Amino acid sequence: MTDIYGAIFRPSTFDAAKKYPVIDAIYPGPQIIRTAKSFPLDQDAGFWYWDPISLAQLGFIVVTLDGLGTPFRSKAFHDVSYGKLEEADGLEDHMAGLKQFASKYPWMDLSRVGIYGHSAGGFASTRAMLAYPGFYKVAVASAGNHDQRINIALWGEKYQGLPNGDNYRDQANASLAQNLKGKLLLAYGDMDDNVHPAMTIRLVDALIKANKDFDLLVLPNRSHSFENDPYFIRKRWDYFVEHLLGVKPPSGFKIRSPE
Repeated sequence: MTDIYGAIFRPSTFDAAKKYPVIDAIYPGPQIIRTAKSFPLDQDAGFWYWDPISLAQLGFIVVTLDGLGTPFRSKAFHDVSYGKLEEADGLEDHMAGLKQFASKYPWMDLSRVGIYGHSAGGFASTRAMLAYPGFYKVAVASAGNHDQRINIALWGEKYQGLPNGDNYRDQANASLAQNLKGKLLLAYGDMDDNVHPAMTIRLVDALIKANKDFDLLVLPNRSHSFENDPYFIRKRWDYFVEHLLGVKPPSGFKIRSPE
């Protein structure tokens, strides 16, 4: 009933006769949107535009979508997210959008769907793997605020409300650890000054107790904003290339920082 907006990024070598794995590049808001509204030239200001383009070049279809609960629409559209952070601002909208795209574009292979995000996107990408393991197969989740009970009040309480009974119970990713089926790479910086590393450690503990296989990358001396770190970018690329594309990535490939 309600339109949602997004963007599709294809590799420069795109061939409509082929089938491509799909990657959902997610940031769930609720304070900002993920889908770029312009064609920015600046690398930093346009990170969420250039980042999916670079990933698409490896042979993926990368999609950004802004589901119900994200801003810059009506208040009713935004209010959907309040007190419901466990829905990651429309994961069901993301799946519906991808299915609608795939019905129109047969070159999108929904048997191979990955997802990644940073910060709240790290929460959302992990949530996608745990809540919808039959749809999402591979995720790279970095600096994720996996439990708002130990997150900064500026974000957690603003969008989930004051703690009242068990209203924070369902949003904790650790509560769904037993659902993990696909490949999950968790990453955090040990000097994170925004999302405390304890949130990832709690999730790791739950995954271990559930006897689940997963991967973990700890980046020493990195604060919260390491999504542009060349080493981390390579590890994220490699993870999708190996587990979603089914190709062995080149060993030790070095991404050079712009001069």
